[in-house]
Amino acid sequence: MQLIMKTYFTPDFIQFFIELAPNNNKDWFDENRKRYEQTIKEPFKTFVGELALHLAQYEPTLVQEPKNLIFRINRDIRFAKDKRPYKTFVSAIMSSGGKKDKVMPGMYFELSPEGLFIYGGVFQPGKEQLEDIRYQIANNQEEFKRLINDQSFKKHFGEILGDKNVRLPKELQEAAEVEPLIYNKQFYFRTQLPIQTILSADLLAIMEECFFVMSPLNTFFKKALGY
Repeated sequence: MQLIMKTYFTPDFIQFFIELAPNNNKDWFDENRKRYEQTIKEPFKTFVGELALHLAQYEPTLVQEPKNLIFRINRDIRFAKDKRPYKTFVSAIMSSGGKKDKVMPGMYFELSPEGLFIYGGVFQPGKEQLEDIRYQIANNQEEFKRLINDQSFKKHFGEILGDKNVRLPKELQEAAEVEPLIYNKQFYFRTQLPIQTILSADLLAIMEECFFVMSPLNTFFKKALGY
């Protein structure tokens, strides 16, 4: 499948969210719902679908149905102090687990007036999954070092991020002296690209490049998690 070079979004994609920010209520959204569907929902669905179809050439297990990849624009406000009902961005994930799998490494991304945000790695591992990742790093330190020091990875994403534990099990402490990232509770990385990227005809190509750059490290984490 040949890479698609086309513009998916108009400037009103950005303008809609700029206007939504100070008018984040159901009345305003209902008044602008048709605009939302034409400017945001349908173009984003098309983009996600074509991106998934394209990337599935290289990773056939990727979920390809947009409804299983795109997150709702409605915020979950049931237990939140912030009662604004809508997100001021759209988001989706490219992975073999889709949006229901909160742990599987993939490419998560958000499009907003602040720009294009792209994330990879592992953000919400459970206790046993965290332990598996730490042992994977401890037992494969040379490979891990090579992946996180890869020039393309450092250029695109910089470094591994995440909160850290103060203490570790004794059997991991020696390895953590060599590789401090073993202290992490999360293992994610990110990049932020300017607004113009969203409106560019190169958007799909840019997303493809980021996907390829993060894939080796995502694969490393998948092995740890048994995917």
